[in-house]
Amino acid sequence: MVKKTTRKSVDKSAARNYRIVAESFYNGAEVAKEYEYWNAAGVLLVHSAIAYSDAICIKYGGTKSQSEDHHQVVSLVKEMVAESKEKKSALNHLERIIEHKTAVSYSGDIYEKKDIDLLWKYIDRFKSWAEKLLSE
Repeated sequence: MVKKTTRKSVDKSAARNYRIVAESFYNGAEVAKEYEYWNAAGVLLVHSAIAYSDAICIKYGGTKSQSEDHHQVVSLVKEMVAESKEKKSALNHLERIIEHKTAVSYSGDIYEKKDIDLLWKYIDRFKSWAEKLLSE
């Protein structure tokens, strides 16, 4: 049995605000990276990906995930966006980013430059796809 994603209806015009929030988190991560605040950069990158996901879901479906399980946002994005060759890869990158949420935020794990470099690779690929969708 597939667990239904808990969702909330949101006016599609709000997608722009979520995109701005996503960009703000991303830019904040750049500043944190400059100062070698690796965990802070990681948290901001994860939240940037979530905000981009919310923006996509709002734009294409007028809804966003309300689940505490952030993996649900991956399912919702998958549901909202038409199939394309880039979609599978982008969702894979999003899933990998979400997998870092607990470790970087709550586990006491110390992130290092190499960890953030990996997250950055994932977010840049996901962000590129998200920006393309949000610009259409």
